Amino acid sequence: MQIRELAISGAWELTPKQFGDDRGVFLEWYKATEFTAAVGAPVMLAQANCSVSAAGVLRGIHYTDNPPGQAKYVTCARGAFLDVVVDLRVGSPTFGQWDSVLIDDVDRRAVYLSAGLGHAILSLEDNSTVIYLCSLEYSPELDHDVSPLDPDLRIDWPTVGRNGEPLDYSLSAKDSVARSFAQARADGLLPTFGA
Repeated sequence: MQIRELAISGAWELTPKQFGDDRGVFLEWYKATEFTAAVGAPVMLAQANCSVSAAGVLRGIHYTDNPPGQAKYVTCARGAFLDVVVDLRVGSPTFGQWDSVLIDDVDRRAVYLSAGLGHAILSLEDNSTVIYLCSLEYSPELDHDVSPLDPDLRIDWPTVGRNGEPLDYSLSAKDSVARSFAQARADGLLPTFGA
């Protein structure tokens, strides 16, 4: 497995070795020893989620109060997503910046993001399926959102899907009314770096 830290401290891209033959493909999408050596701690599993999305579905930017925080280990089982990590940690050297990884059913990369980071995904084709491991069970009282389309964040969302068709973004009702990055900061809802 190749592990590369992203431009945002506390986030990594993981690219597994794939072994294929005429029967299909095998890969290890998580291996505790390699992950722990690179990241410094194993994934703490409290919940596992699966989400299937049509092309253009944009989910996030989601984050959880830190502490306790929620780390995520995310991969794509089918289709393709642009996975975006946003540094929402006040005081971080990369505060307000983002990085992205294409996760798909070809390279089968994964993304790990530490607690305190914001997360969003954009489906690049119909029936794309993301699965992710979470270090904290879903706790709605701890969850927050920042608009993924906030112009202050300048996230470069693709406008064309994997099949070359234009993408029409589709957000949940909750994500459609999410605070701006500036408002979340003004309201004291952003995590603190080093928490």
